[in-house]
Amino acid sequence: MSFNIFEAFKYRRKKTFIHSLDPRTKLALAIGVSALSIIFTELIILLIIFLSLIPLLLIAKSVKEWTGTIKGLTLLIVFILFVNIIFNGLSFAISMVLRIFSLITAFSIFFLTVHPDELSQALIQMKIPFSFAFAMSMAIRYVPTIAREAQTIREAQMSRGLELEKGGFIQKIKNFIPIIIPLIVSSIRRAVSIAESLESRGFGAYHNRTYLQPLKMRKRDYTVLITLLAAIIISVIIKFVVGLPPILLLSIPF
Repeated sequence: MSFNIFEAFKYRRKKTFIHSLDPRTKLALAIGVSALSIIFTELIILLIIFLSLIPLLLIAKSVKEWTGTIKGLTLLIVFILFVNIIFNGLSFAISMVLRIFSLITAFSIFFLTVHPDELSQALIQMKIPFSFAFAMSMAIRYVPTIAREAQTIREAQMSRGLELEKGGFIQKIKNFIPIIIPLIVSSIRRAVSIAESLESRGFGAYHNRTYLQPLKMRKRDYTVLITLLAAIIISVIIKFVVGLPPILLLSIPF
């Protein structure tokens, strides 16, 4: 079992153009790309959407982390590909995989380049309730922590003779119980500790919060947002009004 999938939730501090964008811009970009990936089912278009995200990964210098996430999802992706090939054909199966890749890539770029504190601040400035923004920030912050702890528990149990790959499918699931139970207990203890810490610091006593450096949209943010909005509008018009050109409707004939 690999926990590399959670690498996509861990923020990396780097000096890149993507990192310098406002968190709200990157959130809009992730949601916009996801919407396009869901709207379109055509193989060629989904391939274009996915390939358009690769330069963003390169600019953000996050290819290594993205690759780790994909490796962690290898079994799931192979399963989805296999099932869809059986019931819907190869063309549809590849389209589904490209859609998953696009969704993973879009949100990997977001989480890898947005600090949890910046996300919380961005949500609050978007008039999202502070309690919800804080919960979202804490959840993202602790996903990598829990993943590392699960890996530590796994290694400790294996050093005691636990064989995770032994037995059939049901037995393999049962083999993970010695990992899951300690992880749940540890997570509950951490949650109680955080709750007590928040209560002792007067969490929720003030509804209006101030920040040392309020987030401000810059020209680069507006440029990205306008480009994204234009791409979405043009795509929707072509999809539902004008109609897609034949070259974009090509598919694998089996």
